[in-house]
Parts: sequence; C-alpha cells; structure tokens
Amino acid sequence: MAVDLELAPKQKRPAGEPCCKPVAYPEVERQVAERMAAVAKALADPIRLQLVDVLRKHAGKVCVCELTPLFDVGQPTVSHHLKVLRSAGIVDSERQGLWAYYYVRPEALKELSRWLGS
Repeated sequence: MAVDLELAPKQKRPAGEPCCKPVAYPEVERQVAERMAAVAKALADPIRLQLVDVLRKHAGKVCVCELTPLFDVGQPTVSHHLKVLRSAGIVDSERQGLWAYYYVRPEALKELSRWLGS
C-alpha cells in the first residue's frame, strides 16, 4: 500500500524558535519523577529485585543472615544491596542486638506501580 506524502519546503526559522510544537507534555512533575527514578534505579539490579521479592512475600521482618544464603554473594554484598534499597526508601530495618531485620515499606512501591499501570 503506497502512501502519498506531501512535503513542505524547508523554511528557515528564527534562532531560538522551536522547530515544531510538542506532541505531548509530561504529566509527572519533576520532583515526583526524580523520586520514582530513584526507586526504579534501586530496583534495576537483579539481586535487589529478588531481595524486594523475598521481603514482600515474607509476613514479618527478615534477618540479613536469612537473606545471605539465597544469593551467590557474601554478606557484605547483600548488606550493600539492602543499603541501596533503604536509601531509595523501598525497605527499612530494625536492629535487634547484632542483627538487622529488614522489611518492605508498604507505601514505597505504590507511586511507581500506579504510574506504570496508568
């Protein structure tokens, strides 16, 4: 199926004038976009994504010593990934003696999830 296109002659536009009108504008405000990007960036690692998956499915708080055997990395690496998730506001923790117990913050993923679903 052939489509006939009518091409307009090229015209010089004044400096600083846009070449065309935008076809759409962002609906997400910059501050919200930055917050969602931080969450998405934190989840962009397979181990971190799996950590969130385990923590979401677990009813209570999970000790880092219970998480380490699930991965082919050492405890310091698992702790690093959990720190990144905490910095992004996805998980939180409580210390009990020598151990830290982690859990997913229920509201942490709602904003990103709502936006992805719309």
